[in-house]
Amino acid sequence: ENRLVTHFCLNRLTVVTVLIAILSEMLTGAIEDAAKSMGLGAAFVGFVILPIVGNAAEHSTAIVMAYKNKMDLALGVALGSSTQIALFVIPLMVLLGIPLGQPLDMMFGVFETAVTFFAALIVFMTAIDGETNWLEGAMLLTTYCIICFAFFFYQPTR
Repeated sequence: ENRLVTHFCLNRLTVVTVLIAILSEMLTGAIEDAAKSMGLGAAFVGFVILPIVGNAAEHSTAIVMAYKNKMDLALGVALGSSTQIALFVIPLMVLLGIPLGQPLDMMFGVFETAVTFFAALIVFMTAIDGETNWLEGAMLLTTYCIICFAFFFYQPTR
């Protein structure tokens, strides 16, 4: 009976994964169309809009855990998601892009690289002591707003 339950769960997980992939593709297409109609740049969409929409579940979990005063879990969810993307998803997409004929070259410009580096540095400096306060939270939110504004006005040179 356990094997039957396991097979049922794996089948259901596979079906749900495929459905989520289809819905994600539809959502990404809708965001691209909306961004074009609103005049938003590709850099703003890629660095601000898509991460917010794509990680909404992790964001809500981190907020709920922080509200319940489980800061270690909230921080783990927030930083774990970023680490998973950086160390697993992006390299996997680079490798899968080659046989699919969609090479992903990961050639970021100086601006994108500098913003990513300084954002990671600020998060590191905030999280290194294992404690936080409202001022550090305000600093992180302000940093995020500055990055959003920077990418809103950024026009990459081709």
